[in-house]
Amino acid sequence: MVYSKNPLVGIIMGSSSDSRIMQGASEILDAFNVKHEDQIVSAHRTPARLSEYAKHAEKMGFKIIIAGAGGAAHLPGMIASNTVIPVIGVPILVYNDKQLKKTDTSKFSAFGGLDSLLSITEMPSGSPVVAVGVNKAANAAIYAMKILANEFPELKKKLVQHKLNQHNSVMKESEQLKKEGLTKFAKRKFK
Repeated sequence: MVYSKNPLVGIIMGSSSDSRIMQGASEILDAFNVKHEDQIVSAHRTPARLSEYAKHAEKMGFKIIIAGAGGAAHLPGMIASNTVIPVIGVPILVYNDKQLKKTDTSKFSAFGGLDSLLSITEMPSGSPVVAVGVNKAANAAIYAMKILANEFPELKKKLVQHKLNQHNSVMKESEQLKKEGLTKFAKRKFK
């Protein structure tokens, strides 16, 4: 399997704190045996590195870059501006982990990830970035594999099986719900 020998997907994120979200993309790609390379590249703190990474990704032969960023979320757009490789942006809900008081419940950014989503989706005409939902790194990986499946028939077969597994899971839960009744099912399922 060619897609498991050399990295075809680059996963980048703006900071180490984004890794808790971006690991979702890695887990999906690993489950499908799609090789990827993961790095931290900050659009704001390491702009020269961002440009170098774009050249590196092209030289390595990456087919897709998954770029996660929170807040102003410039990373996906800036990497797309530096390469012709398709970029899938993952808007990340910024967490306020540097609270002064441990009792403070305002753990999330004021915009709830909307700032990141809009920064990624509202790229100027001619410089597109595909975006998934806020914190949906796993969806970015599945979308990347759909692109790769056009080139790799074995991967397409795995994706078809994945969809079948999802279908079967829902059918099984539906039968269980019908058998137990809604009240009992919900109590058991969401303890």
